[in-house]
Amino acid sequence: MSKKLPVATREDHDDFCTNEEWALVRGASGKPVRHHRTYELVLWDGRILRTRISRPVDRTEYAASMWSHILREQLDVTADVFWECAREGVLPDRGGPAAVTPLKSVPLYLVRELSRLGVSESEILDMDAAGAAQLYAELLAEAEDQHGG
Repeated sequence: MSKKLPVATREDHDDFCTNEEWALVRGASGKPVRHHRTYELVLWDGRILRTRISRPVDRTEYAASMWSHILREQLDVTADVFWECAREGVLPDRGGPAAVTPLKSVPLYLVRELSRLGVSESEILDMDAAGAAQLYAELLAEAEDQHGG
C-alpha cells in the first residue's frame, strides 16, 4: 500500500527549488520576473529545467492534474523525491558525472615526456598529476647524472 502524500502548495514548490538551489530567473531589466516566480536548473547533461510558481507564493494548493504535470515536465522528479527535498532537504539524484568518481588525470605534456623517457602508458594512467611530475623530475635527474650533467 502506498503512503498518502500531502497536497502540494506553491510554498512547497518554492521550498523544493530553494533547497535544490535552482536559480531565480531575472528579466531583461535584471530584476526578478514579476508575474510568476521563475526558476531554472542546469543539469550535468546540458538540459535546463524551468519551473514557474504563480504569485503569491503561499499555501495555495495545486490541483492534482496540474501538480503531476509540474512534477513530470518541470521538476523531473517523483512525488516521493519532491517531498524528501522540500521537507527534509534531501537533494534529488540527478545522476551524471558528479555521481561518478572522477578519473585521475595527468597533463598531456607529462604523458608525452614520461612516454619519451620509457614509462608505459599503463603506469602513467595509474598516477595522478603530482606523482607523474615527481617521477618526471626523478627521471630527468637520473638522465642528467648518467650524462655527467
